[in-house]
Amino acid sequence: MADANVTELEELLAAPPVPTRRPTVPALEEQLYKVHPVLDHGFVRVVDYMGDDAAIVQAARVSYGKGTKSARNDRGLIRYLMRHRHTTPFEMCELKLHVKLPIFVARQWIRHRTANVNEYSARYSILDREFYLPHPDQLAVQSSTNRQGRGEVLDATTSARVLDLLRRDATQAYDTYSELINDDGEGNAVDAEAPQVARELARMNLSLNYYTQWYWKIDLHNLLHFLSLRADAHAQYEIRVYADIIGELTKAWVPHAYEAFDDYRVGGAHFSRAELDVLRALVKGGDPDELLPKTGLSLRERKAFREVLALGKPKRS
Repeated sequence: MADANVTELEELLAAPPVPTRRPTVPALEEQLYKVHPVLDHGFVRVVDYMGDDAAIVQAARVSYGKGTKSARNDRGLIRYLMRHRHTTPFEMCELKLHVKLPIFVARQWIRHRTANVNEYSARYSILDREFYLPHPDQLAVQSSTNRQGRGEVLDATTSARVLDLLRRDATQAYDTYSELINDDGEGNAVDAEAPQVARELARMNLSLNYYTQWYWKIDLHNLLHFLSLRADAHAQYEIRVYADIIGELTKAWVPHAYEAFDDYRVGGAHFSRAELDVLRALVKGGDPDELLPKTGLSLRERKAFREVLALGKPKRS
């Protein structure tokens, strides 16, 4: 898929460095155009970027006026911005990625509407025979407690059967797709007696585990929001593995911003007014079993609060 595009990127990777006056990040320069494999046929690669940690600080200090540089160092200012949710300076940095991913992952990913996306067009080009098959470790029953999650992993026999079904359906779908297109890739009919159905119509029967590609460009503020949701342990595995790689690339690109994000957004916690009241009482020696039932918090909220603070289960209901 998009062989010319891939070849062009490989040529860029092999080309000698070009001098530039704009700020660069050596750690991310080393990652430019390199393929980071994901799942069985997918990948992520950095195509371009703009800005760095210094650009965040520069943008903030423009609004703060002169004299602030002596008040706090760059890292301290970035942590201040993250802590107080001053997001605009983070929007001054942008990252552009080339991503190959299953269609069902792309449909979940595209819900992040704050990016610029240009997807491979199956109206114009022919899709490759590449579809995603989960590793047996990722095949599981529906969770009994989470309507959009997985439960217990399938046994080996059932897992093999499921994989056979998925492979059979995906293969059959592509065979039908190829027959409808009736194209050897050069615009010539494979079967002179058969019609050549328009590509925009022939694609409709392909299953959601077929791969697509896109260029995805997003500013740092919205990228961090994407990571906070998609790199979370509760996110679907197939998108989480992409987010994990993008997170590592982001860490190399803007280490101070990523550190602040990791501390305040990933490793931190947000409390409601009632929860803060309980926290203040706990600091003074209060009993959570007595305090929490009086807050008006739901059972789910109280359970989540206990889990965050590692308070354990209540001694009495």
